[in-house]
Amino acid sequence: MIDVDFRVESQPPRVVARTAQGEMELPALWLRERCQDAQHLDPDTEQRLFDPHQLPDDLTLTEARDEGQGMAWLAFSDGYAGRYRLAALTPEFDAQDGLPAAQPWDGSLDMDTVRVDWSRLGDREAMRQAVGTFLAYGFVVLYNVPTDSERILEVARTFGHPRETNFGTYFEVYSRPHSNDLAYRPVGLGAHTDNPYREPVPGIQLLHCLVNETSGGLSTLVDSLAVAEQLRTEDPEGLELLATTPVRFRFTDENEELIERRTIVNRDATGRMTGVHYSPRLDYLPVMDPESTRRFQRARRRLGELFADPAFEIRFPLGAGELMMFDNSRVLHGRTAYDPREGFRHLQGCYIDLDGPRSLYRSLGRSLRAAAA
Repeated sequence: MIDVDFRVESQPPRVVARTAQGEMELPALWLRERCQDAQHLDPDTEQRLFDPHQLPDDLTLTEARDEGQGMAWLAFSDGYAGRYRLAALTPEFDAQDGLPAAQPWDGSLDMDTVRVDWSRLGDREAMRQAVGTFLAYGFVVLYNVPTDSERILEVARTFGHPRETNFGTYFEVYSRPHSNDLAYRPVGLGAHTDNPYREPVPGIQLLHCLVNETSGGLSTLVDSLAVAEQLRTEDPEGLELLATTPVRFRFTDENEELIERRTIVNRDATGRMTGVHYSPRLDYLPVMDPESTRRFQRARRRLGELFADPAFEIRFPLGAGELMMFDNSRVLHGRTAYDPREGFRHLQGCYIDLDGPRSLYRSLGRSLRAAAA
């Protein structure tokens, strides 16, 4: 949790917050919106019982009194007055919203860092640690997962809610000659993210290995955050182009035609990079003038070269009873080619949304803190 010190001053009335970045006076309107009494904030849902959008923009503090033990009495120019528990304001200053910070990684990552024993996740502390690892690194590999069919849905429901698509609630990944996606052929697959043609894009993919009797078919993963930092060093203008120029992604089969336009590099509402939408099998250059096309292509080509660079890639066999769960925007996945004549290779996959593990991490932290109090 971020450290914030609050100082309540009476003359003139104001509340000052001090963080590692410095001090700032908290606007009266900001404080008024966060009133905490039961008449204005439902104690069960923590949802407001008033509309803060209707507050006057010139609202001021008319009284501020430090009551000790982290409590303050605040009065405002619209007539409202109430007590505030200042610690309740602390999460507003946490840019991570209570989640672990992302830890970019490259091909030197020790896989033991991200391997998690599925059989231990009935323990809340072990579960929170596992989810924290996923949020920090963008993926985990679970082992000791039973290999019965559809077990993947139990795992998915442990972390979130299965997301049904045109591929079903879950999908079978094994070689078959006639299929609607190259993932169902024994060919190698370069680093990519799934379903960039869909709105919204599935946030997380799970792949559970039931059988793997082949020597090929190695799983590959690449952290887009680490690659983007390298591209930023080499070509910051190119990275900006990839973050601001929408491209067209398209998937089609007998029953579907899915099309979406989005940027290759994805940023959140604060401008922070969160991942990519990347699949060379599915994207198309936008209509631009020749010079813009050349500049965009230089950046796109270099990004692809970095995604294929062994320095950024981890490569490993996914064995029976192992399941990898990865952030479908941050972590690109792929596969080396394999020969189905060697034996059977059968995986099951499904999608869930990112809000599942994020919520689980916070709620487990809350319950563990309550148990320790």
